[in-house]
Amino acid sequence: MKTPMFFKRSELTATLWSFRREFLVVGIFSMVTNLLMLTPTIYMLQVYDRFMLSRSDLTLIAVSLITLFFFAVMAFAEWSRSRLLIRIGVRLDERLNSRTFDATFEAQLNQSRANPAQAFSDLTNIRQFLTGNGIFAFFDAPWTPIYLLVVFMLHPWLGILSLVFACVLTGVAVLSHWLTQAPTQKAMEAGAQSGAYVHSKLRNAEVIESLGMLGNLRRHWLSRHRQHVALSADAHDVSHRIQAISKFVRYGQQSLMLGAGALLVVKGELTSGAMIAANVLMSRSLQPIDTIVGSWSSWLTARKAFERLESLLRDHPDRPAGLALEVPRGEIRIEDLVATVSNRASPILTGLNAEFPAGETIAIVGPSGSGKSTLARCLVGVWPEVRGEVLLDGIPMDSIDRGELGPYIGYLPQDIELFEGTVAENIARFAEISAEQVIEAAQRAGIHDMILRFPKGYDTPMGEAGNFLSGGQRQRIGLARAMYGNPSLIVLDEPNANLDDAGETALIQAVEDLREKGKTVILITHRLNILGVVDRILVLRDGAIHRYGTRQEVMDAMQSAARPSPAENDIPSAQPA
Repeated sequence: MKTPMFFKRSELTATLWSFRREFLVVGIFSMVTNLLMLTPTIYMLQVYDRFMLSRSDLTLIAVSLITLFFFAVMAFAEWSRSRLLIRIGVRLDERLNSRTFDATFEAQLNQSRANPAQAFSDLTNIRQFLTGNGIFAFFDAPWTPIYLLVVFMLHPWLGILSLVFACVLTGVAVLSHWLTQAPTQKAMEAGAQSGAYVHSKLRNAEVIESLGMLGNLRRHWLSRHRQHVALSADAHDVSHRIQAISKFVRYGQQSLMLGAGALLVVKGELTSGAMIAANVLMSRSLQPIDTIVGSWSSWLTARKAFERLESLLRDHPDRPAGLALEVPRGEIRIEDLVATVSNRASPILTGLNAEFPAGETIAIVGPSGSGKSTLARCLVGVWPEVRGEVLLDGIPMDSIDRGELGPYIGYLPQDIELFEGTVAENIARFAEISAEQVIEAAQRAGIHDMILRFPKGYDTPMGEAGNFLSGGQRQRIGLARAMYGNPSLIVLDEPNANLDDAGETALIQAVEDLREKGKTVILITHRLNILGVVDRILVLRDGAIHRYGTRQEVMDAMQSAARPSPAENDIPSAQPA
């Protein structure tokens, strides 16, 4: 059955809806459990009103055995619904963990403000709520009217008293929601901001220590942390106040119910067994409401987690299947390419049009802030806000399946990001390792001998972000990763920024080798000596193409200009964009 368009479920809601049969079974087990909760009431009536009068041992034994059987069935139903809810939580996680991972990655790729760890925490909160006491209260709450009806059957006045207390506790639940929602939300937001601040700052521990910034950052963090603690204290104070009111109502209900029952017994309108049974029954009828009040904060947490995760999955839908890709030649063409960023008034790149023939080496040069690194990201298809097209062999790059395209792309960004794992795993991009290709890529980058000197060679663990390596070593391993396999397009953003003379010589040899093999290489550089191996030069200035042509054409134009631009005449002095 198709869902009407006006009631189309979100991805997260649809996933939960797919477990409707399991939740129905949980509801059936809850029905059995709650019906059998009447067993103690009936047993008390039989003991006090039948056995105490007849004094029949056989009656007591028979009633007790039947009661024990019903208790066993009730315990089985309780265990079964708990186990089923746990399995629902596990299956929910299995269905959404990869999807959440992909959506979080998309959010980071698109430079959104989403906290990567928050999404997985939200998924955990939803799963834990589905297996906690709060969800049981929601399944048990619909049975409260039935318990109240049974109390009415015992005596109308006891039913009225039970109804009054049920209304009072319901009012407490509504009051709890009204009073705790805003403080809890503010406390959660302040806690997230405090944690994000610590995480973002302490990643640069070496800079903080060397510049003596720890005390200053601690003061900034303490102001956020103290605000979080104060808001959390306010939220907990309100929550505990509500819980205290709820306990007062519960204790008052038990005593007043027992007193009212005793008065009716004295008047001869109620038996002793019915008095005790009514007290137990009313406590049971109000227990779901009391549980809801007690677990209201966890419900609010789960609801906010649901909303955040729902928003994340909605804003970053699953990628559609891209076009299948044959082995590309590596020809790149950009048409009316415009790159923007949300917090900047003018575009970074404005209407670029150029063609990079397959098998050639192109250098992109220009002053700092001209958009060179942004163009590099556009060429590999990772800049989020782009208009126009980047075509690979005449095919729009954003229409190609990234899983198929990835092995044919080599990319070395300015900020080298290596990952926790071995050297070989990083070079092989964490795919199935081909020892021959890993060694070939390392030899191209001129680091094979260096790696062999590591404690475990290619199996040496690198630590998080390769933190035991120097800047030059990280750059050369990143270069080997870019050249791993058989990429047709290699984009290198300042590949020689941290290299010594030996490293730069190895880089030049690697570029020449790639050109001989017909690979398209795009270099962003500020060093003149590597320009000797390129075929074409593109000069960027203020986000626009200032000059583009063969190396000789551009060099001649730069030399023959009457008053050459400082950015063109002193390329080595510019800094990365």
